[in-house]
Amino acid sequence: MAKGKGLDLVEVASNSDPPVCRIMDYGKFKYKASKKVQEARKKGKAFQLKEIKLRPHTEDHDLGFKLRNIKRFLDNKNRVKVTVFFRGREMAHMDAGRVLLNRVAKEVTDEGTVEQEPAQEARNRMTMVIVPR
Repeated sequence: MAKGKGLDLVEVASNSDPPVCRIMDYGKFKYKASKKVQEARKKGKAFQLKEIKLRPHTEDHDLGFKLRNIKRFLDNKNRVKVTVFFRGREMAHMDAGRVLLNRVAKEVTDEGTVEQEPAQEARNRMTMVIVPR
């Protein structure tokens, strides 16, 4: 029947008893399926994870510059990972890094919300993730 119509015989469910087959134009089917996937990908929102790196004793001017970049990233609908790195004796004062991350979170409350609270990721760094509103 499929040859008579110039179409293909496609096995739909091979595990059923008896196996289910369908008469269709397989090339057209594959084309429509690829277009559907392409359309879904186009409608899906792709976002990036941007990272801002700080030190526990970052000066106010430098912090202001980093905050401006964080706000710009959040306005562009990107997630931001804020990382505080500790070196040497700074590791004894992890609370300074937590205070700094809380200050950053307070500064960007209009543009974004904290998705992941400040947490010690490794022995020498503390991170926090902020997502756009």
